Amino acid sequence: MSGAAASLRPSSAALPLAGRRAVVTGAGGGIGLACARALAERGADLLLVGRESVHRGADELRAEGHRVSTVACDLSDLAATSTVGAELAAGEPIDILINNAGIIHREPAVDHAPDAWGRVLDVDLNAVWLLTQAVGRGMVDRRYGRIVTIASLLSFQGGINVVSYAASKHAVVGMTKALANEWGAAGVTVNAIAPGYVRTDNTTALREDASREREIRGRIPAGRWADAADIAGPTAFLCGPDAAYVNGHVLVVDGGWLAR
Repeated sequence: MSGAAASLRPSSAALPLAGRRAVVTGAGGGIGLACARALAERGADLLLVGRESVHRGADELRAEGHRVSTVACDLSDLAATSTVGAELAAGEPIDILINNAGIIHREPAVDHAPDAWGRVLDVDLNAVWLLTQAVGRGMVDRRYGRIVTIASLLSFQGGINVVSYAASKHAVVGMTKALANEWGAAGVTVNAIAPGYVRTDNTTALREDASREREIRGRIPAGRWADAADIAGPTAFLCGPDAAYVNGHVLVVDGGWLAR
């Protein structure tokens, strides 16, 4: 192979995350589990944080030969989330944090219940901040870290009947950029992934509405909804050595939706 061709080969080794410890929230299934698998396949040891379903996700990953531990925590309980954050900060060093856990509430804005607003912002924004701050301190001290938060197309758009979700996802992007500014010089990159329409529990209602499903799919240049694995690869990229100079970025993975 010529020198020019050789220079185009990926700089990552076969296991670019070997020796790294990664925390993934909401990894009982869907995007979170797919992201956890992608990190493990690249050599990372995993700690899954979230509701009891994370144990099922961990069992699935262990059956595939990956190293996984779990911490059960309802991330809508901010006191419990703070406790878990403190425990993570005091434990083994964490190199990677994937903030994936999230919920959505669909209701017209004029009827949007205050308690539903609070739950969505607690899980999708406040819990993200509490864990990121707790884990990020150690990353800054050690001068290495990779933080990726799962945002949304609704970090850029308003959507319909999802005002609390849109508000939280817009805020997550602002937080991502602010932390990138503060922590970048310490070797900590903070980025986000903005998935398009993905086959997950959060989109079940949309996919079960036949006309809405066709409308959405027809607007996606790729002509299909994403699978969770479509999000996992780009997320793992942001955690690896080839993305060391990517910071404060929101990577849209939407099959071309925003380009339409």
